[in-house]
Amino acid sequence: MVEVRYFAAIADAVGKDTESLDLPSDATIGDLRTALARAYGPDLDKMLDVCAYLVGDELTRDASAALTPRVDVLPPFAGG
Repeated sequence: MVEVRYFAAIADAVGKDTESLDLPSDATIGDLRTALARAYGPDLDKMLDVCAYLVGDELTRDASAALTPRVDVLPPFAGG
């Protein structure tokens, strides 16, 4: 199980802040994106493409990065 936490626009798009997904132990960011696009529709993948993923202590956009038990999905933030 992987706990996925969503922030900002991604949380709005999926309608929740967190969920647990049953993914294989060797799953990657790419696998997560595929699962989320299946669950929420292909339009979400366009948003996920510009997101960064906090996996453990590493912020990455690498689709081949292995998942940890918790992953944060972070869309680009704007502010000033």
